[in-house]
Amino acid sequence: MPRSTLSPLAEGLGGLRRGGAVTELLFLYECTTLEPTQLRPIADALGLTVQAVSHSYRALARRGLVELREGRYRPTVRGVATLHESLGRLGEEVRARLDRLHVIRSCRAIALAPVTVGQPVSLELVDGLLSARPGGAGASRGRVVRGGRKGALIEVGDLEGIVPLVPGAVHVRTLTDDDLRDERLRARVRAALKLRPGEVVGAHGLEAYHAVRAAAGGPVVRFAVAAAAQEASRLGVDSTVFVMAHELPRFLAEFGGTRPPTLDVTALPGRRGR
Repeated sequence: MPRSTLSPLAEGLGGLRRGGAVTELLFLYECTTLEPTQLRPIADALGLTVQAVSHSYRALARRGLVELREGRYRPTVRGVATLHESLGRLGEEVRARLDRLHVIRSCRAIALAPVTVGQPVSLELVDGLLSARPGGAGASRGRVVRGGRKGALIEVGDLEGIVPLVPGAVHVRTLTDDDLRDERLRARVRAALKLRPGEVVGAHGLEAYHAVRAAAGGPVVRFAVAAAAQEASRLGVDSTVFVMAHELPRFLAEFGGTRPPTLDVTALPGRRGR
């Protein structure tokens, strides 16, 4: 269905952030459904002062959307069309967002101890993996649908609550050309890796990867390092990333979004003279 050429009061949910948009939309709705003779009933219905409602009326009247006709506050033809357009767009966006929300009734998790069908368990993140512990006292709880021994992938149903999550930190250690020539570099890198189980080790760029791979004693992420560190943080896992100092600004620029992880940036410790 093609859009109308009207200018709606709210361009979807985001448009409601505009100052006065919600009040104007509700005022127009009350005028359409009630046609009141005074502003007081509208003010009472919206929980506002008469002065605030009067301000909304004047703003809508200037746009040709409402008028005082035959002693009643009524929408104009254009006002009714605008109301339908605005509420229609809001309804479409709300339905679209609801369609993307999935109510999770069951899940799979790693058993931290042997569990049997019907047994209550608590869910938590361990090393970034959803895990189930016997007992229903946790913040997120459920009952075993398919059990198993410790370490098995089990199924949990009747879910309640939210899995507690503390975002992981991203520890960034910068390297210089002098560090690359230091014969003690491997030992210094190893000392900087105070790894917890599941912690991510990354190296941004060729030089950093060459310096880290022999000292890490395990896998080193070298592709999409910033994305891997951010994903680990969202799952409560810390990461340590090595990067050349001159590439640091470009690397940090990859951490965007509204909720970036906590970044701890320091030079690689252990350099002579420090």
